[in-house]
Amino acid sequence: MILRYHTFELKLKYPFKITRGVRTSNWVVLIEIEHDGTIGYGEASPSPRYGENIETVQNFLNKVDLSKFNDPFNLEEILNYVDSIEPGNTSAKAGIDIALHDLVGKLLNIPLYKFLGLNKEKTPITSFTIGIDEPAMIERKVREAEEYPILKVKLGLENDEEIIKTIRKITDKPIRVDANEGWKTKEVALEKIKWLQDEGVEFVEQPMPADDLDSVAWVRDKVDIPIIADENCIRLYDVPILGKAYDGINIKLMKCTGIREAIKMINTARAMKMKVMLGCMIESSVGITAGAQISPLVDFADLDGNLLITNDPFEGVKVKNGKLILPDEPGLGVKKLI
Repeated sequence: MILRYHTFELKLKYPFKITRGVRTSNWVVLIEIEHDGTIGYGEASPSPRYGENIETVQNFLNKVDLSKFNDPFNLEEILNYVDSIEPGNTSAKAGIDIALHDLVGKLLNIPLYKFLGLNKEKTPITSFTIGIDEPAMIERKVREAEEYPILKVKLGLENDEEIIKTIRKITDKPIRVDANEGWKTKEVALEKIKWLQDEGVEFVEQPMPADDLDSVAWVRDKVDIPIIADENCIRLYDVPILGKAYDGINIKLMKCTGIREAIKMINTARAMKMKVMLGCMIESSVGITAGAQISPLVDFADLDGNLLITNDPFEGVKVKNGKLILPDEPGLGVKKLI
């Protein structure tokens, strides 16, 4: 097998602001794995929050030698080798995992969801994300998101109430809140979540810093809506300890090394009777479609990273009235546009 890659700058329609900063674009690494003339596509969308950037992804990929493997169907062996090269580098590993799954589906001439034994009709409705902004821009974004029945709203700064009140003047749609570790004390988190309960918020994601599990547990005992772990939940080994503080987990392929490990995390969370959400970074349709392929397994989806950009280099999963519509072509079913 031959591995190739190139970098690509995804340009956002609007500046995207969360508690850790604001960005107008996002660099990703698009990956190809070729075997006997068939090419599988993958994507790495690195996050500084998890110690990655474009350079670390490229450096990691340069260390990967897939020429020693002749059979792409040996996914366990290949991906165990990739994981063993260096710790971390989760988005780089996810890009390889995604490309291999695309390749295998193409070689079998079936969509990936069929290879995984899933029902494409069971895909969930994805939320549409509204980043932190001024009221006028919040209002504009919400009106433009009219076709999406669920909103995911970024909070965690000083204007939380202003953002929610602005949205509630326009719509009574369900809202899911993501604070991205923004509330630094348990008292503040408790006060915020109790207020959000009355505003029709469905659940709150990562209200407090990931290293403060005890405070999240304290808050959860005092509120009436679920709390979902995001920055606290990176890989499979994180899941067992999260039950004491969280009601569910947010799995992102870019955090967990890809589809193979994501499915293991879903099964582990189910055994613990936890809710499961599939999230994303700012990604092209390659990464988003990969996540959508396993979305029939989860309760909630936030797979909208490709909907926030203006220059998607691929076409893949569609969204109709919020519902994820999987392609029927082999593998991921993505088509190269650029």
